[in-house]
Amino acid sequence: MDDFPAKTATIDDVAKLAGVSIATVSRTISKPEKVAESTRKKVTAAIARTGYVANAMARNLRLKRSQMVLVLTPSIADPNFPGILIGLEKAASKRGYGVLIGNTDGGVTQEESYLRFLSTGMADGLIVLTGHLPVAGWGNSAAAFPPLVAATRPIDHFDIDYVGVNDMVAAKMATEYLVSLGHMHIAYIAGPAGSAVSENRQAGYAKAMSAEWLVDGDGTIEGGRAAVERLFIRDTLPTAFFCFNDDTAIGVIGALKSRGYRVPEDFSVIGFDDIPYANTITPSLTTVRQPRLQIGETAMGILLDKLTGNRDAPSKRLLHGDLVVRESCTRPRRHLLSAKRGARS
Repeated sequence: MDDFPAKTATIDDVAKLAGVSIATVSRTISKPEKVAESTRKKVTAAIARTGYVANAMARNLRLKRSQMVLVLTPSIADPNFPGILIGLEKAASKRGYGVLIGNTDGGVTQEESYLRFLSTGMADGLIVLTGHLPVAGWGNSAAAFPPLVAATRPIDHFDIDYVGVNDMVAAKMATEYLVSLGHMHIAYIAGPAGSAVSENRQAGYAKAMSAEWLVDGDGTIEGGRAAVERLFIRDTLPTAFFCFNDDTAIGVIGALKSRGYRVPEDFSVIGFDDIPYANTITPSLTTVRQPRLQIGETAMGILLDKLTGNRDAPSKRLLHGDLVVRESCTRPRRHLLSAKRGARS
């Protein structure tokens, strides 16, 4: 039988059942990260038993707080997204917040629909993984938006908090690894046109090279295949490929194999991201691992600090990427290959 069936539960009821003070109950609801885990569990159990959770929700509405954060992503199919989401939810949960996911598929209509969560008070803040400010809702002024943080893809020309991997430093490290193996002729297969991430990775590649060898790409497996096919109409070929991302690298490996070449015996290939299946292809892919969990946790922490008034000027947090050495790179067997010699038999 319930202890409090005849009346609406109060914060005092919760405090008595949990054996703590009213102030501790209030702190657990508003700032759970500042309450010991054992105490938090007792208060949470008491809230659930008394039904006071409804009163807590009403309090949030009176304060115009939803305790929810909206996350806009261009695609939930992006293999980087699950790791980032885990980090976002982990950090949000510790501080009593939930996460709403807006999968935009790059569409303005979808963005506009999801932004209604902010305009109607169903979400308190915004984390953007798309690389741009939403074109609908508040115009193109970052200052006009509710509290927001960009993650994984920087938003150019705006003073906005950003969290992501240090693309330039990581790309330089990856290229220097190929150079250390003896490669002098390394092609960079770029990402989508206009991508700040691709430009930063290209800049890191350039810092490690005396002469650049740039090939257009679009960040997809098919884009990697197409980049290789365009190279084969030239008189010379690189001995190694540094690719914008792992999908591009997988496409490059597939195209080389289809022409009868071997990786890494004939060409070395290195990617970026360390997506879940980078270790399952043949050969397993040498790549740069993004700290996805840490990116999510850091971005959410910054946003929640903004919501509670604990942050001032926007900042950029660039995290370290780790080189993961697998099977797709080795020392070059020749200086330059002639494209006119054709595929190996």
